[in-house]
Amino acid sequence: MTATIEISTFGKRGRLKELRVAHRDLDITISKLANNPEVDQLRVKRLKKRKLVLKDMIIHLESELIPNLNA
Repeated sequence: MTATIEISTFGKRGRLKELRVAHRDLDITISKLANNPEVDQLRVKRLKKRKLVLKDMIIHLESELIPNLNA
């Protein structure tokens, strides 16, 4: 059972890393687009929404990785 938990945790950590990279990439893209006055504001709004979704997913995965301690 501990092997299954370790594999699951390893997979979650990998997914967490992917989400963080995607979040950072979106942040960079949004920053670049925000400096351009000719950019479609609807596109920027959609990218910001996607960034928030990624942040929520990151927070959810981080909370799953915190050990459940019965105190």
